[in-house]
Amino acid sequence: MAANPPSTTSAARVGTVHLVGAGPGDPDMLTLRAARLILGASLIVHDGLVDPAILAMARPGARLVSVAKSRSRHTMKQDEINALLVREALAGKDVVRLKGGDPFIFGRGGEEAQACRAAGVPVQVVPGISAALGAAAAAQIPLTHRDHASIVSFVAGQCKGLSDQDWSGLAGKGRTLVIFMGLATAAQITEKLMADGLSPTVPVAVIEKATRADMRVLRSRLAGLAHLVESERVQSPALIVIGDVAADTSEAADNTIRALALEAVQ
Repeated sequence: MAANPPSTTSAARVGTVHLVGAGPGDPDMLTLRAARLILGASLIVHDGLVDPAILAMARPGARLVSVAKSRSRHTMKQDEINALLVREALAGKDVVRLKGGDPFIFGRGGEEAQACRAAGVPVQVVPGISAALGAAAAAQIPLTHRDHASIVSFVAGQCKGLSDQDWSGLAGKGRTLVIFMGLATAAQITEKLMADGLSPTVPVAVIEKATRADMRVLRSRLAGLAHLVESERVQSPALIVIGDVAADTSEAADNTIRALALEAVQ
């Protein structure tokens, strides 16, 4: 008896979306899995904060799609990014969705994973070193310290309704507050925290372009935060650390901090 002819129809392949954390910037801080995925990817959809040195790791011929966001300009709206990931995966392509820091810490990774699952697209999450952890380590600022802080809070300084959010208890004695995306709202953040009773002399560190060759660590007191950001023309990506752990213990640095704070409130 003749064998049945092979079927000419088969289910279309659905690709996988990999939500990959690129870490704070330095390619050496990529996880091994993240590095392997980037090296082997044919399609990388990346944020604007991913360092060019990381994107340069992509293989020749790989398609790189920027979906960069800034406070005033979005290359794509979030719904469009979700649709792009789903569309490419349903077309059979594996997608590396590359995000600065960790995809699930202010990276909208949860929204993208939800959109993919709703469309029947497999999702894998590859965690990265959060910008908070990477920046603090690069600046040698311990987010916790037995003498200074046993609680750490992460907040977004650029969210809608900033003035309506309840930050009471997030900063103060024994606590460290780490603020993402807080440059443009530094003045409002200062007012908000001081209105909640935080001392204007609490140490503050602003870490600009952490782990990169042009990284800067700038220090002030809370009252001088907005002045520091403006006078030093701090650029994104930058992180704000508030609490005793942010203090520079050297006498010369402390004098500079006091001068900045006094100048800001005069």
